[in-house]
Amino acid sequence: MGTTEATLETIANFVPLSPYRPFGTYIFCTTSGNEGKQIVMKNPDAILQVMYFCAQISSEEETEEVPFKSLRQHLTYLAELVKNFGKQNVVYLDQLENLPLSEHTTSGGDIATINIALNDLGLSTRARLCIQAAAALEERKTNNEKSMLQKIAAVEDRMKALDSYRETRGHQKKGYYDAFKDQLDPEDFQANVQRLELAGVWDEIIEKLLNYELPEELEGNEDWKNIGTKFRRLVEPLDIANYYRHSRNRDGRVYMAKGGRPKRYRYTQRWLEHFEKRDEGGYSESCFWAEVEDLCHDPDKPFDDVKEKVEALEGFISKWHEKGEVGKDVFLGDFTFVKWWKTLPTHHKEQSCIRSLVEV
Repeated sequence: MGTTEATLETIANFVPLSPYRPFGTYIFCTTSGNEGKQIVMKNPDAILQVMYFCAQISSEEETEEVPFKSLRQHLTYLAELVKNFGKQNVVYLDQLENLPLSEHTTSGGDIATINIALNDLGLSTRARLCIQAAAALEERKTNNEKSMLQKIAAVEDRMKALDSYRETRGHQKKGYYDAFKDQLDPEDFQANVQRLELAGVWDEIIEKLLNYELPEELEGNEDWKNIGTKFRRLVEPLDIANYYRHSRNRDGRVYMAKGGRPKRYRYTQRWLEHFEKRDEGGYSESCFWAEVEDLCHDPDKPFDDVKEKVEALEGFISKWHEKGEVGKDVFLGDFTFVKWWKTLPTHHKEQSCIRSLVEV
């Protein structure tokens, strides 16, 4: 991880990487004479290195012994762990950058204790160097996260400006979405500049995430979940308005199709869904405008063909409105949403769950 070696990148194109990633706290039990040790680690990349090097064999003769030895260790792990509970034989490998590299380190104190534990695991100098590299990678990921948070803080004024823009357009009885889509005033142009700046920052964050350049736990972090959700709900409607304003949906290329919706919104939505334990699509309130636009651009389709889709959309909008996840400006005036809704058959509108929300 983190290597610049081009050969490895080429191999990865042909050999799929394992999705397995350690998480949480790992305890490696060792036995040295009558004294067993519990070696505690949390760094996922370092844990992988320990697993890899502990699994190495020194000669072909050991090959036949490995399955039996591995099974025996698996079956006795719990007993070994319970037996060692409460004993003063726990070694915490948390400062991995300071690990002794030589198996024959003679200094006393904690270093000597750590070195004995590493020897019990059978970790060579090469293995220890790899563990140190894992620690360095984790530090780099942490620094990258701090850098991204600083960039988010630096564009916080853009978020506030867009929030103010949304509120102002709501008071003007035109609505956030339609005002931005029409681009008639200088304020709309400034909102577009702010949208692009924010999108650039979040594209960089997602790119680093996909390249394993950010901490493993970031996607499950509540603070990041909140920041991402706020950004998505504020900015994605503008992206959708821009998409349909420039008729990018021509030739049937809808926004929600594969390759249409940017990763910066798909990933931040999944963070919230994972955190709230909701099914995929459970929080699509920031992109319902795309569904509306698609229905608007296909007016000749018989209502019976889209009835199920329309009813599902209305149901979601009703719930999102109750939770305050869509703005009141959605239902104002004779603009995109209301204009489309009024084209629906009268018998459907009379029974619609959002009838009371739409200004008729």
